[in-house]
Parts: sequence; structure tokens; C-alpha cells
Amino acid sequence: MVDGIIGGKGFGPLGTLNRTGKAASAKKSAETGKTDRVDFSSALQNASKAQAVGATQATAQAEKLQALKAQIESGTYQPDLEKVASSLLPFILKDS
Repeated sequence: MVDGIIGGKGFGPLGTLNRTGKAASAKKSAETGKTDRVDFSSALQNASKAQAVGATQATAQAEKLQALKAQIESGTYQPDLEKVASSLLPFILKDS
């Protein structure tokens, strides 16, 4: 049994626990024929979807990386030099 301090009267039971330790609401729901159920929040469902999308993206990234490695090994890789220069420019200006 869970005890708590109630006002200035000392310890007493919390909630509506009977002598068997079961909540009164459990007895009431059993009488009405209701059963327990669990609803997962939309945040949990969205997290599950995001995890699936992440796995798909990881697979796509791995495939792209393999293709780039194959191009580099065969000597056919042609990087876009303008993109390379534009990405290096902020670092060069930062050090100046």
C-alpha cells in the first residue's frame, strides 16, 4: 500500500486503494466490461516514420558513395570546380 501525508493528520492511503491494493477504478471498469487500451501519440508515430525515412536516405547515400568511389578508381570522376571553389571561398576569407 502506498502511504502519503494527508494534511496534518499523518499518513494515509493515496488515491482510492482498497485492501487488496487494486484501484477502485479497475474494479469499476471490470464491471462495465471495458478493457485497457494504449494509444500511441502522433509524436511516436512521426518518430517511427522519420526513422524509416532515415534508413532509406542512408541506403541512398551509401549507393551514391559507392558510385563516386567507382568513378574515382576508374579515373572518370569530374568534380564541378565552381562548386568546389565556392565552398572553399568562405574558409579562405575567414582566415584572411
